[in-house]
Amino acid sequence: MLSQFITIPPTSSYPLHITAKRYPFPRFDVNANPRARTLLVLHSTSFHKETWEPSLSRLFDLATRERGEALIREAWAVECPNHGQSVELNEEALKKGEYADSFSCEHYAVAIHHFLTSGVADFSNRNLIGIGHSLGANAILLLQHLLPRITFSSLIIIEPMVSPAGGDKLAPLRKKLITSARRRRAAWPSRAEALMVLKEREGTKKWDGAVLELFVKHAIRDKEDGQVGLACTREQEVVFVPTMYSDVAGATEPVHDLDRVCHLIPVHLILGKIKDFIPAKVHEALTSPTSGRVYASISVIEGTGHLIPQEKPKELGTAIYDILTGKKGVPPKPRL
Repeated sequence: MLSQFITIPPTSSYPLHITAKRYPFPRFDVNANPRARTLLVLHSTSFHKETWEPSLSRLFDLATRERGEALIREAWAVECPNHGQSVELNEEALKKGEYADSFSCEHYAVAIHHFLTSGVADFSNRNLIGIGHSLGANAILLLQHLLPRITFSSLIIIEPMVSPAGGDKLAPLRKKLITSARRRRAAWPSRAEALMVLKEREGTKKWDGAVLELFVKHAIRDKEDGQVGLACTREQEVVFVPTMYSDVAGATEPVHDLDRVCHLIPVHLILGKIKDFIPAKVHEALTSPTSGRVYASISVIEGTGHLIPQEKPKELGTAIYDILTGKKGVPPKPRL
């Protein structure tokens, strides 16, 4: 799969580097077919932009074999500035100003907005589809109210970390994630050692092999003491308030955007069958027929829970392909 690494340097209006990868689909990119979609894909907390590559690879493969039904021009994976390779570029800036004690869902959305309006490409002339997982889904939703408005033709939100019934419904989950992050091993003698350990660790041994290798390559960085460690630090994940797992508002504010935008453009929802992170009652509130929310489709992926892109990337790529080709219509309410 072809890719192009892109960095947007800091400006007077935005102090952080923003990194992205562009994945062109040559068949439609060369001809600049106006109907061909440009996909904007956003990752979840503690991951990185390349975590999308196995899902995109499956999606592009299906689009190639099916003679272009999906009409994809390109995909852009944009990294949260305190994650992955972006951390090294932003290390000093993240210690200053508002970022010294806060990095929330809203901050990721603002970074994406700055990227889309930076001039790196004319996204105003793209058939733009927003796709986000967890934190990335929240950011895609929050992006809908930032000005100037970015025009999307549809959204695909995957296991969004949102709670229509209030942030307290996710309080036990936040506590669990914070405790897990505090206890998580953060350094290894080498990347090879990290890969070996993560293959056996309870929380990561279910990940797809390619996803795990990409994590070790892109979400782990070299340390000054000769070891390697997590790029997104424990401090960024759990210590600052509000930030990442501690971002209570990040679970409720996107609901307002979802409630509005689902009546303006198609919004597709993808959930995992196993309720290992987000409680079933939160998903029930999200999909309740009495909520007034309207989804273009709701898909449930078997054999996985919250970490769909990590555990079932191929199935996720297939689900996205089915949405893009219209194989997913307005469904009955799924059994969650």
